[in-house]
Amino acid sequence: MSLMSTEQTAEFLGVKVERVKRLARESLLIAKSEDENGEPQFDSAEVAKYKELAERFGGL
Repeated sequence: MSLMSTEQTAEFLGVKVERVKRLARESLLIAKSEDENGEPQFDSAEVAKYKELAERFGGL
């Protein structure tokens, strides 16, 4: 499992950091842990699956 920071996740998905945090709050992206600043970290495989699913539904 490779973890991605909130910023890395936002860049990969092509959205703003605030959007990633909202997706986490709404349980659409599940954080696996938190960094030393309390920011969520996400599993890169799950982020890739979410991106693929979102694209099938018409985009992020």
